[in-house]
Formats: sequence, structure tokens, C-alpha cells
Amino acid sequence: MVMRTVSISWETVHRHGEAWISHHRLRYRMFVERQGWSVPHFECMEYDEFDTPAATYILVIDEHDQALGTARLIPTTRPYMVESLWPNLVEGLLPHSDQVWEASRFGCDRALGAGGRRRVIGRLIQACQEFGVAHGITSYLGVMPSWVFQNVIAAHGCPVQPLGPAMSMHGHAIEAASIEVSPAVLDLVRARTGLRQALQDAELPKVGAASLSPSLAGGVRPEQNRLATVATTTLVSAP
Repeated sequence: MVMRTVSISWETVHRHGEAWISHHRLRYRMFVERQGWSVPHFECMEYDEFDTPAATYILVIDEHDQALGTARLIPTTRPYMVESLWPNLVEGLLPHSDQVWEASRFGCDRALGAGGRRRVIGRLIQACQEFGVAHGITSYLGVMPSWVFQNVIAAHGCPVQPLGPAMSMHGHAIEAASIEVSPAVLDLVRARTGLRQALQDAELPKVGAASLSPSLAGGVRPEQNRLATVATTTLVSAP
């Protein structure tokens, strides 16, 4: 299957109309149908109050512009989910900085096979790092099941720092955590995915061979990560 990874904002959505609509349908399948969340939806499309012009969407799409994976990024200088819904998950001050963004609505299509899900998740994680490095972001704030932070995000090379106590939600131990963003972390993620570059349409700094690991400098190799948890479970962020 051919996969592309794109970033979409309200300013660029006119170039990705089918992918944009498809991603809302994917969110409906992931979070309303499969997870049973009580969140707004209309005609099999899920949305919430944080889908605003401040949001950027990282999408993995197929050759027909159908969304296979999704992540939503929002600067913490604007209203964001953790601040509005679960401030108690963060001990200390909540971030309000252009350098700290919230990552939410993270997941992939459960209909994909195990290998396809691994590829999609790897692309999402790498694309979020690429977007972050290109836009001066130093960390993402996320709320997810604890096992996702450890077995998926951290396992791809991203340092994860829990920010407060966990709570039970939808049968999972949910927690807020900070995910480091940096060129060094991006190199670690590249080493695990085998991708030289995931995002194709964002303003990204040029990547020279010198910044890649020796095994990647010659080109793209097959993706290597084989996480059993990704192979068997659809990844989700909290509603």
C-alpha cells in the first residue's frame, strides 16, 4: 500500500479536501464506533470544540486520499483539551507557550493489518517530530493510556515524562505526559522507522546525509519496528 504523510491546517485544507473529510470519518470509527466515546459527531464524522483554525492535523493517507492515521496538534497558547477538561492530570502549572503544543486524536485505522498499523504509527510519530523541529516546538503534551506512552511513543525513541497522577478512563490507566521534541530525538525516530523523511508538504529544514545515522544516509530502508502492542491494538488518545 502506498502511504503519504501530510500536514493540514485550515489555511491548506482546500488542497486536501478528501483527506480532511476522511480523517473525521476515521476518527468516528476509532473513537465513537470502536471506543464508545460520548463525543460530538455528525453523519459518521467525529469532531469537538478543539477543531479550530489553531489546529494542525498530521495525517497518513493512502493513494486514494483516505486517512489511515491521524494526530491533532494545538499550541498551548490557544484553548486545549488538557487545560479545559483534565487540568488535574498535570501537577504544577499548565503550559502556555508557543514551544509546547498539545497532541491529541492520535490513532490508526483498525482495519489495517499488523504491518500496516506499525507503518502508520511510525509515520505519525516521525511526522510530529519533523513538524515540531521545523516550527520550534520543544515538547508535546498528551493524554493517553500509560502503556501507549511507554510501549509505543517511548519505544520509537521519544523521551516521555509523566506530568501527574493517572486516572481510570475507558478501561485504561490514562495519564498526561510530556513528549520531547528535538533534532536528536528525530534522529532516533528515523533510526526506528527507516524513513528519511515522513512529511512531504510542510515547511521542513533540509536534511543532509550527515544528520542521519550511517545506515540511513544511503537511502530509505524497510521499516523495522515490530511492537506487538501496535500489532494488536488501535492506539487512542483520550477524548
